[in-house]
Amino acid sequence: MSIKRRTFLQGTMAGSVIGVAASAGLLSPRTVLAAWPQAAFDSENVAGAMKGLFSSETAADGDITIKAPDIAENGAVVPITVTSGIKGIETMALIVEKNPRPLAASFDMSPTTEGYVSTRVKMGKTSKLIAVVKAGGKLYSASKEVKVTIGGCGG
Repeated sequence: MSIKRRTFLQGTMAGSVIGVAASAGLLSPRTVLAAWPQAAFDSENVAGAMKGLFSSETAADGDITIKAPDIAENGAVVPITVTSGIKGIETMALIVEKNPRPLAASFDMSPTTEGYVSTRVKMGKTSKLIAVVKAGGKLYSASKEVKVTIGGCGG
């Protein structure tokens, strides 16, 4: 039996065991995935989202750059890139101030990870986009106003 065949068989067996456990209801997304800040995602305002995610409502200005369009023609898919030179980042979050549920995304990071996140968020209307970084137990933030047009018509 070659090493490649042995590795293949071990991987197949492990996948089969996980598949059987999932189909039997022994594994569910709640038990497999890490705990998530439900109170923060359920919050209806920025202060509640901050409090639910970071246990604080205030953040200092920090070395954070937000790259987003000044005018987003389609609020359903607004491309966002956040970079930070802050060392030891624990969490990076994106908050859309005027959305019904402001917390758009939260990323838990390893302290050795480069401070970079690129994603797309949904924005219901023209709003302030806030990026919050937690590093060394402190909160830092930056914001950018993004104008959302209705159907690309400038409304």
